Amino acid sequence: MTSDNSSAATRLPLSISAMFPCYNDATTIAGLVDDVHSVLAPLTERCEVIVVNDGSTDGSREVLDALLADRPWLVVVHHDRNRGYGGALLSGFAAAQYDWIFYTDGDAQYDAKEAATFVPLATNDVDVVQGYKMGRGDTLTRKVIGRCYHHVVKLLFRLPGRDTDCDFRLFRRQLIIDRPLQSTTGVICVEMMRNFNEQGARFVETPVHHYFRPSGRSQFFRLPAIARSARQLLALWWRMVVRG
Repeated sequence: MTSDNSSAATRLPLSISAMFPCYNDATTIAGLVDDVHSVLAPLTERCEVIVVNDGSTDGSREVLDALLADRPWLVVVHHDRNRGYGGALLSGFAAAQYDWIFYTDGDAQYDAKEAATFVPLATNDVDVVQGYKMGRGDTLTRKVIGRCYHHVVKLLFRLPGRDTDCDFRLFRRQLIIDRPLQSTTGVICVEMMRNFNEQGARFVETPVHHYFRPSGRSQFFRLPAIARSARQLLALWWRMVVRG
């Protein structure tokens, strides 16, 4: 991994598919869609925005369908039932047309406009532009759990980088074509980073802001969800590290 942001590196014109998983994010998703397109469109040859509505029950479907009326660059995928975070990412990645994929979450804890800062870093000798959080916009309990999670997965899966749990990434689509992802749960991010590392992907890291969730509740920071994630991580570790 490298953190050299040298401007001497050659940057080719990019075509980007920007993607958001959406689960009960009716209050935030429209703003994120417009924000990411407004900053990426001037910097790219081609740009599309994909939203995967993962079985939302809060009116997200209606919000997204209304957006389609005057946004020809928007693609919406509806799941009739919730398939999990990984399932939403898999659908979004499968819908992507362009050579680079940017994704972040639909709950507005990240500022989608910061995607613009990633574009100059995607040079011809970089495969993944990886964000890391400048502080965490969460309660103290969630900050502690988040850091523990980071260190555990970093150790178990021998992952590089300072923030493996930061879902603000820009990467070459070819990486997931050459080695398709399988996980349908939140551990897909660990699988993704492990796959990228095993493929010899060239990383550059850059800081991003992280804010308190403006509405709704995280599905991860609950005891049943944490227990499920622990089981899923162990299963993934057995498949990817032990069995190889």
